Amino acid sequence: MTALELAMYELGRLFLMPVLVLILLLFAYAFYALGAFAMDAWQRRRGRQHCPLRAHQAAHGPADSEELELLILRRLEPLRVVSRTAPMLGLVATMIPLGPALLALGDGDLATVGEQLVVAFAAVILALITASITFWVLTVRRRWLLSALKSLEQQEARA
Repeated sequence: MTALELAMYELGRLFLMPVLVLILLLFAYAFYALGAFAMDAWQRRRGRQHCPLRAHQAAHGPADSEELELLILRRLEPLRVVSRTAPMLGLVATMIPLGPALLALGDGDLATVGEQLVVAFAAVILALITASITFWVLTVRRRWLLSALKSLEQQEARA
């Protein structure tokens, strides 16, 4: 390999651990979000749902639709970011170990190939599960919040 190729290879390898740690953190966040979602769903079924839009209006006074829409976007942003970045991080975590795996394959070291592929596929599986959970929670929460916004707007129109 040339010096440039070797430098790029080593630079890419530096990112493996941080990417794996990020995937694990996002995976934990996805299950935290799923637990919070399950609690909200349970409270909604029991009729004791907490409406963050009403709470915002109670704390800060009346708000127009644009301000409430911004509040909705702000509340959903972490879920949206995680659902979109987790697959990209999974792809990065898949591609980084493939370089050493291909080098080991060229040397006939099948044990190293297996070790590298296990890391690659485990990372992408966790990342895709993370993205799936957060996307699902994001979609349902968005519907709930937009329904609450519509309800508030209808109440204000009647008043």
